[in-house]
Amino acid sequence: MSHSLEEALSVIRRGADEILPEEDLVEKLKEGRPLRIKAGFDPTAPDLHLGHTVLINKLRQFQDLGHEILFLIGDFTGMIGDPTGKSATRPPLTPEEVKRNAQTYQEQIFKILDPERTQVVFNSEWMSKMSSVELIQLAARHTVARMLEREDFSKRYRAGKSIAIHEFLYPLIQGYDSVALKADVELGGTDQKFNLLVGRELQRQYGMPQQVVLTMPILEGLDGVQKMSKSLGNYIGINDAPNDMFGKIMSISDELMWRYFELLSFRPMEEIGRLRVEVAAGRNPRDVKFELAREIIGRFHDEAAAEKAQADFIARFQKGALPDEIPEKRVSVGSDGLPIANVMKEAGLVSSTSEGLRMLKQGAVKLDGAKVDDKSLMLRAGSAPLIQVGKRRIVRVELV
Repeated sequence: MSHSLEEALSVIRRGADEILPEEDLVEKLKEGRPLRIKAGFDPTAPDLHLGHTVLINKLRQFQDLGHEILFLIGDFTGMIGDPTGKSATRPPLTPEEVKRNAQTYQEQIFKILDPERTQVVFNSEWMSKMSSVELIQLAARHTVARMLEREDFSKRYRAGKSIAIHEFLYPLIQGYDSVALKADVELGGTDQKFNLLVGRELQRQYGMPQQVVLTMPILEGLDGVQKMSKSLGNYIGINDAPNDMFGKIMSISDELMWRYFELLSFRPMEEIGRLRVEVAAGRNPRDVKFELAREIIGRFHDEAAAEKAQADFIARFQKGALPDEIPEKRVSVGSDGLPIANVMKEAGLVSSTSEGLRMLKQGAVKLDGAKVDDKSLMLRAGSAPLIQVGKRRIVRVELV
């Protein structure tokens, strides 16, 4: 704990949306002991993407400040299904799915966190031992009125959409996890604020010191509009191949690049500020984006893979690798986006969506130099990807 209070607060505040209440965090830091920092992840899918790493990066920053990291895998809550932001009851995962996904999480998080200083915990350790009487007693600590203050529950209730009783248990169990772990600080996305505050309230009711709540913003995906999500097809998976990862990072807008630097890079903010000044003074933002891509690929693969990915990217896009003049086409994708095969048709790259699907299946389609074969990939407004079909059909598509 060799960092000064101001140094520690500067690191903790970086990128954070809210710290509730910050004065409590200051008092806890003044105690000079390692704090217990908790973040929970439900193993709902086998692969993590860069959006998930916004929280994991913040855990690493706390870890580097000397604090104790509690990486909670919600294997019990995963079988309930997190209702946050959902317009309908979400199907729960099976125990087999939860176990399989939890294993991959443990393999992936240690590309960021130090395994020697990270405690991986599962909330089934205490929840599976809780009796039905104890669960009812836990439920008695919160009211339906308070639950309906949550925006997603409130919207569904007003719209006459169903809310299953078990969904009310989710924030209670997430909150009880903080009681069981004696958390000093809990991290979560801005969409988790209600649940995090439930944990703080339950700790008070159990006569414990209350945790500080720190929320981090939700990272936008490649389109710069929707949150990064595998279902939306705008994600960068941390297990993506280096060349695919590099191509995706290079496809983000120059403005979004700075948000990625703040939330995904471990460079000091002063250094990122200098890069901003250089770009404003005329430096090509593409070259700065190269630095971001190399850092991220180096983290999840290695430096050699990052250098090779950049070399391959330059080789694909250098003069002679592509035509000197690339036609441009504007395609309206609407507020919900458009599947890539439809975009290819509208851009004149294929004669029909069925041909587009066939070319995707054959591996003949590249998006910003990276091969794509996902037929469900949605392209959304706000970007201008370079789409290539075969060797000769190439169009810069402005999505509006």
